Amino acid sequence: MATGLVLAGCANTVEGTPTANQVQVSSYKADAATSAAAASASKQAAAKAKATSDNCGPFRKTTGAQVDRYNEFVDAHDAGDVSVADKNAKRDAAAQALEDAAKTVEAQVTASGPDLAPEVAQKLTDYVSAARDLAASVRKLTTNSSVAPLNDASHKVNDTLTAVRNACPA
Repeated sequence: MATGLVLAGCANTVEGTPTANQVQVSSYKADAATSAAAASASKQAAAKAKATSDNCGPFRKTTGAQVDRYNEFVDAHDAGDVSVADKNAKRDAAAQALEDAAKTVEAQVTASGPDLAPEVAQKLTDYVSAARDLAASVRKLTTNSSVAPLNDASHKVNDTLTAVRNACPA
């Protein structure tokens, strides 16, 4: 049996200096920059979408409970046959629900940071402020108090609820 090694090669060298085609280099750099920018924009868009979802989704549930407690308080306040103790319990529950909702919304806005669109963040922050103002008005209300401050604060909460719902995707 015979074994052998066959070696093949090129014995000629190429003369000259290597140079890059500058048109192709510029095109490559532009494509790379565009691709990087698209990837960055896609990542930012995904972060903004997540922040919006993280805030808008729970907002309806969080504020729904607050609205229920507040409406129970208003019904008890307006009813002539409800005891003062029951009215006070409903008042305190409504104020606490408003404060809890404000705290929850504020914490989520803070957690989202700059990923949350500024216009949505502002509307959520406006709600937080209005809910806290209404909670304070609820706590101040007594049997003989004027309901005007309460009604004004309630209108502000309703306006901010509507503004957030309009800013949030369905």
